[in-house]
Amino acid sequence: MTDAPLTRDEQEDALAAEYVLGVLDLKERYKVEKRLKKDMSFAARVAGWEERLAGMNDQFAEMRAPNLLPAIEARLFPVAAPRNRKGLFGWLAGAATAAVLTLAAVMLISPPQHRLVTMMATGDATLAYELRHFGTSLVVTRVAGSAAPPGRVHELWIIAPNAAPVSLGLLEAQPLEVRYPPPPAGWTFAVSVEPAGGSPTATPTGPIILRSVVPTFEG
Repeated sequence: MTDAPLTRDEQEDALAAEYVLGVLDLKERYKVEKRLKKDMSFAARVAGWEERLAGMNDQFAEMRAPNLLPAIEARLFPVAAPRNRKGLFGWLAGAATAAVLTLAAVMLISPPQHRLVTMMATGDATLAYELRHFGTSLVVTRVAGSAAPPGRVHELWIIAPNAAPVSLGLLEAQPLEVRYPPPPAGWTFAVSVEPAGGSPTATPTGPIILRSVVPTFEG
């Protein structure tokens, strides 16, 4: 007897899990990443698997990044400048070399951190918000669905474990940008439907329509 073939839904779920686990080859991974930008239903599957598998990273200890600056210096400038260089030209050349080296080191060692924090989506992906962290800011963008009905507004909340919800702002037509540090794994984001202007209290008063737990990230 042979195993029954996977249904379309099971194939989609398996692909999402393989992407999160990092077992796809480079070509397939690129295809999935391109699809994530357009297919919100599939993106919601991936977000679900990230949340379910987040605990797998707990067994790995954090590792310090290697000091790459000496190797970068040696690769960019393998030959030392002549020691007898004198005068204004020599000083300017040395200053230019130092400036180039500093810029290259900053660009290679400290690239801007643009990280997907989590995706909040309904089960049918008719409404979805993407949360990304850019340097010192959290940016929340509606990537599927519509704003709240007239007289109502979507409000974003962050909830630390065993703590009360804290409002981060209202989700309207434009993306919401909030100065906020990278949210820790295990914290929860939620979206509620509130009266125009936001919740009249310090907690959600309307229904919670979206919820997502921040997964653990490698690196």
